[in-house]
Amino acid sequence: MTAQNSADRSVRNLLRVLDLDASEARTTEDIFTGISHPMPTGRVYGGQVLAQSLVAAERTLPEERIAHSMHGYFLRPGDATAGITFAVDRIHDGRSFSTRRVQAYQGGVPIFSMISSFQDEDPGVEHAQAMPDDVPAPESLPSDDELIGAVPTGTGRLLAERSADIRHVTGALHLEVAGERVPQQAVWMRMRSPLPDDPRLHRAALAYLSDMTIQESILRRHGITWQTPGLKVASLDHAMWWHRFGRADEWMLYVQHSPSARGGRGLGQGRVYSRDGTLLATVAQEIMVRVPEL
Repeated sequence: MTAQNSADRSVRNLLRVLDLDASEARTTEDIFTGISHPMPTGRVYGGQVLAQSLVAAERTLPEERIAHSMHGYFLRPGDATAGITFAVDRIHDGRSFSTRRVQAYQGGVPIFSMISSFQDEDPGVEHAQAMPDDVPAPESLPSDDELIGAVPTGTGRLLAERSADIRHVTGALHLEVAGERVPQQAVWMRMRSPLPDDPRLHRAALAYLSDMTIQESILRRHGITWQTPGLKVASLDHAMWWHRFGRADEWMLYVQHSPSARGGRGLGQGRVYSRDGTLLATVAQEIMVRVPEL
């Protein structure tokens, strides 16, 4: 199989995961069901379930009402071999804004809980923090895919099968921490092959991508790689604000930093820019991070 065929297949698999089924079962909530990517760890990837939750919420709204923020909590590890049920509570519909709560269930208990807000496009004041201007182009950087043969089998399979092309400006953390131990980094990212033109799909794909690498500014500061013996990392919560539309199948720069870590937790923050410097989204995530010798 060629590299492009592999990329196309991985993106098709992502589209299949995001294409939720509507259930005929009804309570006071709208019910949808979905599947998961196979994962070497057996656990559901967090970015997947938050993207699916966004898709479920948007299914209850007109297309012109656009997601602008979400706040979610990862409550339990998900089982990637089992289906997921998404229950959408239509909390509020106003003249300009709507609010939805989504609970993702497996085995009758919630694994993820999210509240998201949606707004009709509206004029108003506008400004944005500028993108850094000293970042090398993505074409000049190696893709994480090139590490496949050098990392353990599970990690290599994950890199080979994921739908995203990720390129670290200062080197990936799969094997070593290159450069200074600083609480910041930048990565270029995009889907590995073109997506359909539906703006909702691109917002969901950006949510999917936003959970990749956001933890690494914390790890980089302490010289921790993903292969560090005994390392335990788990996402606790995730917040995201969509500012402007951008295509998730075109290069985006994810600028990340960590303002604090303590008590077995670390906070990562990030800004996502299109290649032309447009600020697309802001992300924040707190993680649990434990290393035996620290």
